[in-house]
Amino acid sequence: MLLNPTFIAAIPLAIWIYLFLARGNFWRLREDTIEPKPLENWPRVVAVVPARNEAETIVRAIASLAQQDYPGEFSVIVVDDHSEDDTTALARQAAQEPGVARRITTHRATELPSGWTGKLWALSEGARAAAADAPAFFWFTDADIVHAPNTLRRLVSRAEKESLDLASLMVLLRAKTLPERLLVPPFLFFFLMLYPPQWTADPKARTAGAAGGCILLRRSALERIGGLAAICGEVIDDCALARAAKKSGGKIWMGLTRESLSLRVYGSFAEIRDMIARTAFTQLRYSSALLIATLIGLFVTYLLSWILFFAYPGEAWVLVDTAIALMTATCLVTVRCYGLSPLWALTLPIAAVFYGYATCVSAIRFWLGRGGQWKGRTQASRGI
Repeated sequence: MLLNPTFIAAIPLAIWIYLFLARGNFWRLREDTIEPKPLENWPRVVAVVPARNEAETIVRAIASLAQQDYPGEFSVIVVDDHSEDDTTALARQAAQEPGVARRITTHRATELPSGWTGKLWALSEGARAAAADAPAFFWFTDADIVHAPNTLRRLVSRAEKESLDLASLMVLLRAKTLPERLLVPPFLFFFLMLYPPQWTADPKARTAGAAGGCILLRRSALERIGGLAAICGEVIDDCALARAAKKSGGKIWMGLTRESLSLRVYGSFAEIRDMIARTAFTQLRYSSALLIATLIGLFVTYLLSWILFFAYPGEAWVLVDTAIALMTATCLVTVRCYGLSPLWALTLPIAAVFYGYATCVSAIRFWLGRGGQWKGRTQASRGI
């Protein structure tokens, strides 16, 4: 019975029916297009930009922040996280440009304390430096992102109208090189599958997702959770912050925008592998059992239907073809979001294999004491 193709084909089909109908409609990719509503009083906002070895992107990122058409008081602190390139010099130079100096300041983080990840320490240093301004919100945004001029206004308007403690936007990642086209749309697909925005916004659901490249956080919420020290060692810092905010009783929201763009280039498969490997085993809570279960899950969900399609042509074709159709259709929405040919949706199983491989690399690095590697730092060790 267990070798019956019909019985086997029913398993991935059941998974895809669940994902299609009962996983918070994660695959629909509803872009945030609501126009910001005017406020009587626009609250003070301080943007904190952690920057480590971002010489290629820092100037454009700062320029996009300086050009925000925010009606309230707004300033930016760029925190140099011990860069080894020209990030600091370029940031200071950009901050002195006409019309920019009044908004932008630079700050060098002190030495990284034990138990902290680099990005969270830089954010903490920036938030502490901004404390004298008593902002109502912190805007945590990365040094490799160019924001549309109305980004902050949209975020604050939504946060105030909906009484949000945390509002996050997933910006559009690059999908130009072959590795990017093959693997970046699935990255978004898999992330939203793990953290469906509907469930994130639901106060009754435990799911709490956020995109670390663009987070608007109410200062009172940060104080309520005990500051960034409460999550200081988290490798997946964005979702940890969202989880802490939601657990403390705050309302959170995560959306998608194609108007703000990531400048980071992934020119090789190795670069994307390292990006995935930084957090993949952390997502599995460093559990070997969860690693094995994940690999089995990837095989059954993304590969089994295609294996049956070619190995048993004509048998259980309704189940097999329906599972493949659901898989392709859900991924197609993400592929079209990136303006790619619909044919790229058929490559999702290949991407799943790559992500499984990168997850194994993540586990091996952790076991070797080199977990959470990013920009020359090891941020997760077997002592966790």
